Formats: sequence, structure tokens, C-alpha cells
Amino acid sequence: MGRALGAGLFVLPAFGAALAAPFEFAPAPQTDLNRVYRIDKATGEVGACQFQLKEGGVGVTVCFPAGEGAGPQAPSDYVLVPSRHEREGGIFRANVRTGELSVCYVFDDKVVCTPMAK
Repeated sequence: MGRALGAGLFVLPAFGAALAAPFEFAPAPQTDLNRVYRIDKATGEVGACQFQLKEGGVGVTVCFPAGEGAGPQAPSDYVLVPSRHEREGGIFRANVRTGELSVCYVFDDKVVCTPMAK
């Protein structure tokens, strides 16, 4: 019985890692914009969603898929970093392993990002 219990303990850490949140969310810094950015922490792919009023009814959630430069990057650890600029609608994408940054924003109904740079 001791062996079965001990073997089960090795499975728990792996199972916990599988349940780790693959996405991170952060609001756009612009104070009059209700946009939230989403990043896949492993691939760096960025998307965004915002609330939009609908005439005569309940509002809708409008989402913007990844466009130019916002798609998957080299596998790493990525985070979103909002600036403190209250009129900035974009957000920084940071690769915490390499220190590279890019700026992502909504353009023509897609999220686009500048090339990663140090």
C-alpha cells in the first residue's frame, strides 16, 4: 500500500502543471477603452476583446483575432505589460526569457504586433 501511495504522489505535480493557466489577461491602459488583451503564455499569441453597445438591446462582446505579428512566436514565457499612458490603446508583449518586447494593438479588426526587439 505504501508503494501505491508513493507512486501517486509523483503524478500530482505533473497533473498540477497540466492545470496551469495557459493564458494571461490585461486591460488596455486607455482609460476610456473597455478592451482586454489575452496572451497565450507559451506561444505569445495575442488577441483582444471588448464590450460594444448594441442598439435597443444587450451589448455584445467583440473579439479581435491575432493578425500580423500577433500570431504564435517561438516557444517561451510571455506576459502582457500595460503602460501607464492613459491614452494608449495598445499593450506590450514581453518575452521574459529573452527580454524582448513588442507592442500590440487593434488595427483593422485584428490584433497586430510590432516585431520583437531588445
